[in-house]
Amino acid sequence: MNEQPTHEDDATENELDVVGADFEAATDQVFDDQSQAQPETRDEEMDRLRAEVEAADKRVLLAQADAENFRKRMRRDYEDQLKFAPLAVITDILQVRDNLVRAIEAASTENQGAEGLREGVAMVAKQLDDALAKHGVEEIPAAGEQFDPNFHEAISQMPCPDVEEGKVAHVAVTGFRMHGRVIRPAQVVVSMGQG
Repeated sequence: MNEQPTHEDDATENELDVVGADFEAATDQVFDDQSQAQPETRDEEMDRLRAEVEAADKRVLLAQADAENFRKRMRRDYEDQLKFAPLAVITDILQVRDNLVRAIEAASTENQGAEGLREGVAMVAKQLDDALAKHGVEEIPAAGEQFDPNFHEAISQMPCPDVEEGKVAHVAVTGFRMHGRVIRPAQVVVSMGQG
C-alpha cells in the first residue's frame, strides 16, 4: 500500500525543515563562539602577561616616585622647622643688642671718662653679633641704601640735602634677617632730597 502524502504531511515536513535549519544555525553559532573563545596560544598569553607586568611596573614606579617626593617634602619641612625654631629667642636677643648699641652711643657722647665702659659694652655687642651670625642672623644694610619695603619700614620722611631722594637718611632701629628671611625690618627715615 502506497500512501500519498497529504497536506498535513507536507506541513510537518516544512516545519521539520525550518526547525532543522534553525538547529543547524544555532549549532553553527555555538561552534563559531567556541572557536572565537578558544584558549589563547602560548605566544598570545605571554604577550598579554608581559603587557600586564609592564603596566604593574609603571604603577610601582609611580608609587615609588610619589613616596620619594613625599619624603623629600617632609624632610624639607622638618629642616625648615629646625632652622627657624630659635626665632622667638633671637627676637628677644635683638632687643638686648639694641640696648647695648644705645649704651655705646650714650657713652661715646657724654665724656672721655666713660671710654672703658664704652669699650666693654662694644665687646659685648661684638660677642652678641658673632653669636647671632653663628645662627644665621645678619644685619640688613640700611643707611644710605635705596628704600626697599621688603627690608625697610619707613617711620617718617624728611628733607635731607646730603642724601638722595628715596634713600635711607637715618636708621632708627636696625633690621635683621635669618637665613635670608626678614625677621625684623629696619625702621628708617627716608630722605625727601633737597626739600
